[in-house]
Amino acid sequence: MRDVVEIGLGKTAQRGYHLDDIAIVPSRRTRDVDDVSTEWRVDAYPFKIPCVAHPSDATMSPESAVALGRLGGLGVLNAEGLWTRYEDPTKVLEELASLGEDADATKRLQEVYAEPIRPELIAERVKAVRDGGVTVAVRVSPQHTLALAPVVLDAGVDLLVIQGTLVSAEHVSTTDEPLNLKEFIADLDLPVIVGGCTDYKTALHLMRTGAAGVIVGVGADEWSTTDTVLGIRVPMATAIADAAAARRDYLDETGGRYVHLIADGGISTSGDIAKAIGCGADAVMLGEPLSLAAGSPAGGAWWHSSASHPSLPRGGFCIAGEPDGTLEELLFGPADRPDGQLNLFGGLRRAMAKCGYSDVKEFQKVALVLDK
Repeated sequence: MRDVVEIGLGKTAQRGYHLDDIAIVPSRRTRDVDDVSTEWRVDAYPFKIPCVAHPSDATMSPESAVALGRLGGLGVLNAEGLWTRYEDPTKVLEELASLGEDADATKRLQEVYAEPIRPELIAERVKAVRDGGVTVAVRVSPQHTLALAPVVLDAGVDLLVIQGTLVSAEHVSTTDEPLNLKEFIADLDLPVIVGGCTDYKTALHLMRTGAAGVIVGVGADEWSTTDTVLGIRVPMATAIADAAAARRDYLDETGGRYVHLIADGGISTSGDIAKAIGCGADAVMLGEPLSLAAGSPAGGAWWHSSASHPSLPRGGFCIAGEPDGTLEELLFGPADRPDGQLNLFGGLRRAMAKCGYSDVKEFQKVALVLDK
């Protein structure tokens, strides 16, 4: 049973754990790192590394989505981002990269994202990614899915990502017709990834919509302000483990339908990636770490896709710093620092090898220990 703590008369809280609170326990076996595979797949689409890009304009342009795809990851383009609002957003991105980390940066983000979305640009950006020869994934928010999904689908995407800070299969509204995820997904002939979610019940209900993947977490990192603005803070180790338990129950319920879990939040080092997969994730969603790649769209600046919300922004604007190397070096090394922020997936492979596991699904069974 989960630890339950009484925080006052008549009110209890379940104890949850962040990735920093746990550590991986090696088994009796080790393995040669060259015999380890980090491959995974969503439906018919295989990937060499369990890396999904957060759909922020700071890191994802058509060009960078293609670059990540060619390196074995999955780039996700935001259908509600700058690339679908401006014919050429490079000048806007250059301006944003020159801003300081203050209140005016948030105001400027709100201003540039006030430009209307242009459907013809969605099709143009999707074509650019498809012409790059990689899997095409596009993100829409739940509230704009019914309006934008037809345009996105007509453009010819491979994967549709419906992502908000929190997404449920039971949204209630007295003013608008809510998106019925189950009906919506059933009418499509392509895989859909939905999220985020933070608990067992929501994860299970999202799986029951027919989603191919569920995003676990709210994208929280040191620049996320979801906790400050909404009071919501997700202990990622617990959230992933709970979602993995929901997946086990859903597997039994359906006789074997597997739903992929993508961990989104609190992940910035190769050790974080290893621990997220050890908790049960199939892949991780990376945001700020990718902003440190040379040639990133915003030149090292970083902001969440929710940081530009017109009335309630939930993410700060930051300059992550000077580039750490190319995108390939960021993902595969070599690293010239011992902090785990370079050679992210080389570090994952090394952790799997040290613990004797040969692939991602096996590594989900690794033993964990609380170290705090």
